Amino acid sequence: MTGLFITLEGPEGAGKSTNRDYLAARLRDEGIEVVLTREPGGTPLAERIREVLLAPGEEQMNPDTELLLVFAARAQHLAEVIRPALARGAVVICDRFTDSTYAYQGGGRGLSLERIASLETFVQGNLRPDLTLLFDLPVEVGMARASARGRLDRFELEGQAFFDAVRTAFLKRATAEPARYHVLDAAQPLAQVQRAIDALLPALLERARG
Repeated sequence: MTGLFITLEGPEGAGKSTNRDYLAARLRDEGIEVVLTREPGGTPLAERIREVLLAPGEEQMNPDTELLLVFAARAQHLAEVIRPALARGAVVICDRFTDSTYAYQGGGRGLSLERIASLETFVQGNLRPDLTLLFDLPVEVGMARASARGRLDRFELEGQAFFDAVRTAFLKRATAEPARYHVLDAAQPLAQVQRAIDALLPALLERARG
């Protein structure tokens, strides 16, 4: 039996975590087993790598180091959480996955997309998300929301140009893979965003139930 792999993507302040929890609750109300997780992270070891990736520090992290740490955490996450859950038929909802790597390390840092693709194949094999919800909003709106949450992490401290490149990379990937991506206007009030999620539920339930 094979489950359903849903990823939530978007820039800072897009509301991914809030809407991840909302979608999970709606699916669970219908009797679906849902595994909620996030990247980087998802296992104790991967969460320690997350701490290294997000913590601001005096030493500047080399972009290649950042990229390799992201995929190291992902390898552990896939082995311990994602693949076992999918194998037993669960719906896995993950806050960020490899599309974020293409957006942040590829778009934002300017690393080679071919290098990212090679690591994607090495770590994931043929595994790709079945559906990706992209929560899109203007960069300045997302940055304001992130700042309002309190202390900023290492990525959130980046400037406008970085996040412009991240957003462009996300939208470019969504355009290239319209069958997998569903773009949601995350600048709307939360209730409207969640109504858009509700509209997707019938198709998701049909896929989750096989």
